[in-house]
Amino acid sequence: MTPIEVLFPLIFLVLTGYLCGKTGFIATTQLEGLRRFIFYIAIPVFLFLNMYQADLDKVASPQLLLAFYIPVLMCYLLTLTTKWLNNKKARAEAAMWGLGGTYSNTVLVGLPVIIAALGSEAGSLVFMIITFHSALLFALSFLFSSNRSGSLIETLKPLFVNPIVLSISAGLLFNALYIPLPKLLFSGLEWLAKPAISGALFVLGVSLVQYSIKQAWKRALLLSITKLWVLPIMVFGFANWLQLSEIHTAVLTLMAASPLGVNAYLVARQQQCAQDTLAASVVISTMLSPFSISAWLYLLI
Repeated sequence: MTPIEVLFPLIFLVLTGYLCGKTGFIATTQLEGLRRFIFYIAIPVFLFLNMYQADLDKVASPQLLLAFYIPVLMCYLLTLTTKWLNNKKARAEAAMWGLGGTYSNTVLVGLPVIIAALGSEAGSLVFMIITFHSALLFALSFLFSSNRSGSLIETLKPLFVNPIVLSISAGLLFNALYIPLPKLLFSGLEWLAKPAISGALFVLGVSLVQYSIKQAWKRALLLSITKLWVLPIMVFGFANWLQLSEIHTAVLTLMAASPLGVNAYLVARQQQCAQDTLAASVVISTMLSPFSISAWLYLLI
């Protein structure tokens, strides 16, 4: 399967969503309801079921987690430190830059690409790895950007209600404890999960209409290069250094090469810092990702 065959359905869904939003066919009020269904019901159920069915003996590999998260942490701290050294008063903004250079849109972009290119079994690796993805990067960003006036629990409270973290953790718990799901309930959950990927890509396309890149495109381009090339190069190099298998290396690299996730912008908006930069980075990295991911697919597969 060529990179064009892998990426075309994904790009088609995003472009369809963008055209629906640009022409006004999908209104803002309609988008909010659709977004809530996809991100708070369909995707969490999809992640829960996949984590629930995952073969933990094959997936749970400390070496695999280290090969991904050590480069992610290094890139986060490198980006944060570089920005902070340029302006030592902008610690919160530096934290948002660190998040913008490392937070991957794995569920909407990385996962469909990996499944299409490597098969559904490779998706199991993704589910285990992203269990800690949002929790780690959001926790670091909240801590570095916080004014320290509240308690640690209050600072990290958004993590406790994050649907991605909750759904994957619940699926992992049910799997590890061998808690059975009734067949009727499992069947119903499967139907809820079916529109998760296609719906998420469509919503992503509609959402791009709302973000502007005029004011912060230079900063966003720099972050996009970091996200699409610097981070995956670091992950690829580290995975090869640890002598991981080809499929494991490909999964980790493609995850790292995914564009910036929109949740990074939501964190910036919540912290009221670098909102324009991260919003523009979501748009630019998403627009550039078909070219960078195609290059990585040629290299890896």
